[in-house]
Amino acid sequence: MRVFQNNGLSRGFRAHRADGPYRSFAEGRAGFLDTRFAASHILLPVHSGSPDTFYTNGDDESLQALWAREHGLQTGSLEQILLSQIEHHRTEVFYNLDPMRYGSSFVAKLPGCVKKSICWRAAPSGDADLAKYDLVVCNFPSILDDWRQKGCKAAYFFPAHDPAMDAYVTSRRSDFDLIFIGGFSRHHVKRSEALKTAASAPGINARFYLEDSRLTRLADLLPFVPGLGAYRHPREIRAVRAGPIYGRDAYAAMSHSRTVFNGAVDMAGEDRGNMRCFEATGCGAILLTDAGRYPEGFVDGDTMVTYSSNDEIPRLIQRLTKDVSWANSIAQAGCAMVKDRYSKERQWAKFQELV
Repeated sequence: MRVFQNNGLSRGFRAHRADGPYRSFAEGRAGFLDTRFAASHILLPVHSGSPDTFYTNGDDESLQALWAREHGLQTGSLEQILLSQIEHHRTEVFYNLDPMRYGSSFVAKLPGCVKKSICWRAAPSGDADLAKYDLVVCNFPSILDDWRQKGCKAAYFFPAHDPAMDAYVTSRRSDFDLIFIGGFSRHHVKRSEALKTAASAPGINARFYLEDSRLTRLADLLPFVPGLGAYRHPREIRAVRAGPIYGRDAYAAMSHSRTVFNGAVDMAGEDRGNMRCFEATGCGAILLTDAGRYPEGFVDGDTMVTYSSNDEIPRLIQRLTKDVSWANSIAQAGCAMVKDRYSKERQWAKFQELV
């Protein structure tokens, strides 16, 4: 089975990554994969170098231009380059992690060698058209139901434990009692209130690595401009804020904190299971997160700790900091669970079953 996996780079990662300059497409792709950005979603044969599998970031102008130049393709169109890569690879299964850029109109242009098209989409997507994909996958059941109501065939699929995390587990230390890694914007109202409460916990050494929205960055830069106050970081968060981190830098930060704080974005409903859940436990930290419907194996008081209201957050942080035996048992159980139940081997087996 010849599988082509396409990904897209987040705005924050694009802004903060260190660019080559790379001498070749292969070097640039290898450099990206080594960052481990989004590694939980990248299929096992990609990282193992299977000759039947091709991977690229279809929105990365620099990387795609290298491939086009190496293959004599005279175009700057990212869509045309991606289509040419798929045809050159003789792809049978196209797996796309960036369907908001490459939706149904792109699928309609796929070469005849492609027998199955699958995309991952784990967020409400307005009027986005994914109906021409053979399958839409993610690990949020309510979102899968939304896609089914729009006429798409949908199925449950999941992120996986990244084996590169193992090295970070063996080098763990507790520089911080609590960290958070993620976004801060007007779309994260509930999460932002929880972050404010967590940052206010007394006697806690915390660090929040925030990817801010454009309006938040502007509000921090111009704090007295009318109308921007609602977008500014609260005082409690500004005291512990640091810049955003990704991939291996995020792994290192999680391995240097006792607890990783998490909270669903406002549009998630009751479903839970964002990538941070798999990363925090995989790096050996305690996952402290909001209550909801989690994937199998994520159990409150066993493999993670949940809060049902913001009022509970300071007490739970204090207990996780002071009750070392309890905290260590949860961290160890969570790490063992995600490494086994959500291994890359199991993820790949599930993908083949879906195909």
